[in-house]
Amino acid sequence: MRVDLLCEDQIGTVREYIMRNAGLEEAQAGIKIAGRNINNLRYADDTTLMAESEEELKSLLMKVKEESEKVGLKLNIQKTKIMASGPITSWEIDGETVSDFIFRGSKITADGDCSHEIKRRLLLGRKVMTNLDSILKSRDITLPTKVHPVKAMVFPVVMYGCESWTVKKAEH
Repeated sequence: MRVDLLCEDQIGTVREYIMRNAGLEEAQAGIKIAGRNINNLRYADDTTLMAESEEELKSLLMKVKEESEKVGLKLNIQKTKIMASGPITSWEIDGETVSDFIFRGSKITADGDCSHEIKRRLLLGRKVMTNLDSILKSRDITLPTKVHPVKAMVFPVVMYGCESWTVKKAEH
């Protein structure tokens, strides 16, 4: 039995090779964002495929699956999540259908509602603040010195992903 281990750099190169050979750049499937057709987002080992219809999504998925199999890799259907922004009448793609999921540390919802993600981020920030209690309550540490760990540790946790949040008028 022979086992080949690939380092992270090699795996990234193989993933990039698969995505390029799948022809996603030339594919008409995808969604329009700022006048451009976008059908995939990739970061590290996460790939998101996007399409206007189930047929388009199925086509993209099959292209990636076929190219993956050519290099000896398989798609993990157990890890595949499918989310639709509209009602699904019939769904023929394998994978778990979800209304939300965590992607790169942020909660993505089918309806685009970010209020849960904002609350989640605030709770995570509160948790970090609690961990800083001994510093923040110390009378031996000056206020300007206390501000530094808050800016360095709490703000990034709370504000992570805020560039993509949509806020309703009632939430202002």
